[in-house]
Amino acid sequence: MAKKPTTRTETVFYDVVYEDGSQRSNRRVAAALLEGLDGGEDAVKADIARQDREISEKSGMPPLAIKALKRSGKK
Repeated sequence: MAKKPTTRTETVFYDVVYEDGSQRSNRRVAAALLEGLDGGEDAVKADIARQDREISEKSGMPPLAIKALKRSGKK
């Protein structure tokens, strides 16, 4: 029996610099967040902050404050 095709979610990668100077590369964000009039940077920052909160809940470490976002180069 053939499988049903799954919906494909396009992602965009971002490098994140935190207030303490640490950096995380290639954080995934749904491309749909970038659609809109303002370019979606606030939406991207909110989504990455949400991801950080989920990670911090699992690890027991407090989430870091985001200082800067930069779109990663294409792979």
